Amino acid sequence: MSSVEEYNMKLDVIKGITDDQLKETGSIPIGIYIQEAEFLYTWCQDDKEELIAKGLDWTLVEELPVRCGALRHAESTWTRERFNREEAEKLWLVESSKGYELRNVIAHHFYYAFREDITLINRVNAIMANNTHAGMIQGLYDLSVLPGTNLELLTQVGFDLTLLNQAAQKADELSPIYAAATRDREDFSTVKKIRDQAYTHLKEAVDRVRQCGQYAFWRSEDRLKGYRSNYLRRLRLKSTGENTEPGTTPTPAPAPVPEPAPETPTE
Repeated sequence: MSSVEEYNMKLDVIKGITDDQLKETGSIPIGIYIQEAEFLYTWCQDDKEELIAKGLDWTLVEELPVRCGALRHAESTWTRERFNREEAEKLWLVESSKGYELRNVIAHHFYYAFREDITLINRVNAIMANNTHAGMIQGLYDLSVLPGTNLELLTQVGFDLTLLNQAAQKADELSPIYAAATRDREDFSTVKKIRDQAYTHLKEAVDRVRQCGQYAFWRSEDRLKGYRSNYLRRLRLKSTGENTEPGTTPTPAPAPVPEPAPETPTE
């Protein structure tokens, strides 16, 4: 089964997770978290009887691969949307400045060429008064057609008539870029929320399986280690400066402190 199919299978359940139930993604990258959840699924197979005897609902284990697939697809969708929008925003910053500059240049020429026609001047004023981004784009369109039958007034002051076509072309170029940079903010937020809901759904199962495993094998380090996050363990070792490189003599470590049980997500 593909990640897309697993995502679609779980989508209704995922969307049913409320805002107050959402869990922060924390310090573990999503990709690594999924890998650890997949490892957990494999690791706990040998402990099935012991875990069930301690009260674990085994369907949580059986669902781990599907929940992993759902989160993988949700994360991929969120990453793609975020990248596309970030790229559009960068492009908009560059191209919009060109649009504003072109609008200002054309308006400068119009104000002089049309100085004796109050009607045309008022129309230029109205165009320039709209300083929103959308107004700038529309303004380029409007300026490109404003001269109408008054092109002679522009040629008399040496105005480059090709700027009118450039204005219309720039407006055509800017419209889709602006739409991409600002598109559907609500939909954009929804994509991230679904990713967070999918993470919460997976974390619920991972936490419960790990919690039961840590309870069942609290005196069996060989089995217990599979119910802990290896990524977090490496972070702790790094933060404490412990040297784990081969060829060194490690300082004797103090008695291990039991890892706190994972937080049980709200039902």
